[in-house]
Amino acid sequence: MYIKKILVIIALLGLVGLAGFSYYIYNVIFSSNTAFSEDTVDVYIPTGASYQDVREELYPYIDDRQEFDLVAEKKGYVTNIKAGRFILKKGMSNNDIINTLRSTNEPVWVTFNNQERLEDLAGRVAGQIEADSLALLKVMRDSAFLKQYEFNKHNALGMYVPNKYQFYWNTSAEEFRERMRTEYNRFWTSERLKKAEEIGLSPHEVMVLASIVQKETAKVDERKKVAGVYMNRIKKGWKLEADPTVIYALKDNLNNFDTIIKRVLYKDLTIDSPYNTYKNIDLPPGPITMPDISSIDAVLNYENHDFFYFVADVKNFGYHKFAKTLAQHNANKREYVRWINEQRINR
Repeated sequence: MYIKKILVIIALLGLVGLAGFSYYIYNVIFSSNTAFSEDTVDVYIPTGASYQDVREELYPYIDDRQEFDLVAEKKGYVTNIKAGRFILKKGMSNNDIINTLRSTNEPVWVTFNNQERLEDLAGRVAGQIEADSLALLKVMRDSAFLKQYEFNKHNALGMYVPNKYQFYWNTSAEEFRERMRTEYNRFWTSERLKKAEEIGLSPHEVMVLASIVQKETAKVDERKKVAGVYMNRIKKGWKLEADPTVIYALKDNLNNFDTIIKRVLYKDLTIDSPYNTYKNIDLPPGPITMPDISSIDAVLNYENHDFFYFVADVKNFGYHKFAKTLAQHNANKREYVRWINEQRINR
């Protein structure tokens, strides 16, 4: 009887110990293990990351690191790491965190506009996804890719239609480029292609002219009118004589696009460059900036009118004065030149 009591006591102690151990394990797996006060934090796991890399990224947000490592190992996460952006919520357990890291890669919004060159675009995008600017620029300039899809080094910027897009943060440079080619094809609907054909321009030419319109006016409600001026000139076989193309040519020749040029001088109009529309009757070989969709559609739906000239309106800043005749334009121009001289803007 005495031995039986001892065995019962041992069994009961074992059950208590097992219950205690089970409770401990339950807490390790399912109790809160976050160490941040915000509602959520974003965690970025790079492609090819080791578990040590993950630990360095996660540890600032984890309360008990040893318990997290234990659960991560038991759930097989240490050998099955996924790259991406993951959102941790305050109060998550180790189990919740690991499940999130394994299966809920959250997309990011990527936005870009008004970039003057592929270099600028690559830098802008690199700040929003994992791919770095050098990798992005390399694939953007890839000659085989450009040739396959009828682009070249001059007009390649036109393939990237500015907008707001969702990407996974761990998108590669090649994946970004392919997605943007798809978006370009999606943008050029049958309706837009038909309008381009009707006005006698290819999609590439529309993008170039839209980039000039973009640089000429920041006022969206004026862009169709400006586009109409240039289309009138094209129909007449005139040179476009667009100052923004001269500014681009100057920067291109200097190989310095950080140069600030507020005033185009008469001597600048003689610069030898395919972008200088004061010397060349043809459109520039590529966009001088990334045009907004509003500028592209302004060209495709340009305003029909009899204006051939325009100059900045010094009494309504941001807008322009339009003229049908050179005499009227020269009068408007004198007013502008007088104003700009008063501002002492020499360059």
